[in-house]
Amino acid sequence: MKDHSLSRLVALRRRVSVLCAGVIRIRKLTGPWRIPHERCFRRSLVVGLSVSATLFLNVAWADQIVMKNGDRVTGSIIKKDGKNLTIKADQFGVVTTAWDQVVSVQADKPVNIVLPDGRTVQGTIATTNGKVEVTTRDTKLSLAPADIKTIRNGDEEKAYERLLKPSWGQLWTGAGTLGFAGTAGNAETLTFTTGITAARVTNTDKTSLYFNTIKASALTNGKNADTAQAVRGGIGYNHNLHPRVFANVFNDYEYDKFQNLNLRFVLGGGLGFHAIKTERSHLDLLGGADFNHSSFSTPLIQKTAEGYFGDDYSLKLGGATSLVQSFRMFDDVSDGSQYRVNFDAGLSTKIAKRLTWNVSLSDRYLNHPAPGRKTNDFLYTTGLGITFAR
Repeated sequence: MKDHSLSRLVALRRRVSVLCAGVIRIRKLTGPWRIPHERCFRRSLVVGLSVSATLFLNVAWADQIVMKNGDRVTGSIIKKDGKNLTIKADQFGVVTTAWDQVVSVQADKPVNIVLPDGRTVQGTIATTNGKVEVTTRDTKLSLAPADIKTIRNGDEEKAYERLLKPSWGQLWTGAGTLGFAGTAGNAETLTFTTGITAARVTNTDKTSLYFNTIKASALTNGKNADTAQAVRGGIGYNHNLHPRVFANVFNDYEYDKFQNLNLRFVLGGGLGFHAIKTERSHLDLLGGADFNHSSFSTPLIQKTAEGYFGDDYSLKLGGATSLVQSFRMFDDVSDGSQYRVNFDAGLSTKIAKRLTWNVSLSDRYLNHPAPGRKTNDFLYTTGLGITFAR
């Protein structure tokens, strides 16, 4: 990298010299005033030395990674977690690479390193003869690359420590969406929708909340009638039993006027598996049992034990757009012909610091609905949303 900086300096020095020579030739032709060549040379030398010092300091204070294939990445180390190293490169932004493909690493600014015994030390790191030398205030350690469990810069360390013992009111993130739609003229219609999601994620557990509602009405030929009215909400909690396995409990509520459903109360729990867990995507598979109490206005009351299975999936499509999806299949334990399905999906695009554009889909399928009602109730909303974090 220093050779590259020197070549840039030489090229700049040549350009300044050519510029000065051109100015001198012009002045010889246009007037008696002269620009001394020595003065121009001194100016070019000052410019060249300033650029050289700037480039040298940029290189000197930057972290450097050398790969097995010879590639060199200069920037700042963000973290090494598991098998991957993440660095913010000067030229390419955030780059993630496999740790076992790194042959040399150097960080002149102190980082936080987790040692094989679980201790965390802070110091600079550099590779010497295949060993990673960790220099702290008090000592110097020599470790094999495989013994470096974790590396975190200052921001990552603060975020990690915040996850260790947070209060119940901390670490909440979420979004709220509000939508209106209407028509006027031969027919007057009004649709109002809301959607709220929130989650609190720590190193060991996850708490999630959701709430969706739609209210739609139409005025035709002087007659006003509701065309849609539904409310859905619930809470879920996952606790990690193992890096890949978690326990899950949930409580859901639902009201749907046009399925004659006064209230559906569901309480259940089971086990889940983290099938995919990367920076961009998460996939959880889960299953268990629940109790379903459904009260209809027909009147009909159902009390059933159910077995369920499903998945939760999230994907970052880019820096500003994310996708979430949830699926559940509930089977009546006492009557195998009775089942229901919940499917939810949402797409969110960030358009400002706290402002998003959201699209959500929600489907509730009941294979044996109340008499005279359809099996499917499909709810879709779109509108502006506000994100929050605490």
